[in-house]
Amino acid sequence: MRASKKSEALRREQELAWIGDTVLDLFARSWILENHGKLCGEMLRRMTSNQFLACFGNPTSVEAKIGTVYREEGLSASFSWIEAEILPLFEKQERNRR
Repeated sequence: MRASKKSEALRREQELAWIGDTVLDLFARSWILENHGKLCGEMLRRMTSNQFLACFGNPTSVEAKIGTVYREEGLSASFSWIEAEILPLFEKQERNRR
């Protein structure tokens, strides 16, 4: 029974991460266009990559957190969470790249 609860929790986290990944991608695309006025696939990749998300913990768990905020509070709240929690480090890394 215990393995079943663990696998159910893992499945739930993966589902929320799948949603969170999409929300993060939408945020990143919107933010890039708004702040840079052009498409930039490389910047999108940097902002949404597992390598970058690992700075905050397990990438799946980070995406699941975004998915949870989206499910419980909506798109605006999930964008606000990303802006507060993810964006500052991304902007710092981008400044350091230049």
